[in-house]
Amino acid sequence: MTDQEYLDHAEAALAAIEQGCDRINDDTDADIDNQRTGGMITLTFANRSQVVVNLQPPLHEIWVAARTGGYHYKHDGQQWLDTKTGEELFAVLSREASLQAGQALRFDAPAR
Repeated sequence: MTDQEYLDHAEAALAAIEQGCDRINDDTDADIDNQRTGGMITLTFANRSQVVVNLQPPLHEIWVAARTGGYHYKHDGQQWLDTKTGEELFAVLSREASLQAGQALRFDAPAR
């Protein structure tokens, strides 16, 4: 994957996360505050817990830090997959956000 391909996929993922927060805030009472600074998005929940999503351009990865630990994702040409477990980024983000918000939340991958 070229640097530009990585950036295109990574930026699409960050935009999908931001849009997911907007949709969740419109459709639920989860009240997720999302702040983006460059290649990093910090999701802050009502209980003040956080999930941080951060681009790692030199490695062509996206990193996620949550209460349950840290996760590293690489794009396989179709989706972002955890480098250790093979789990998909948006499935894990949905699970982590649900745990921290105390209600079922869903983040969707960007349309291809």
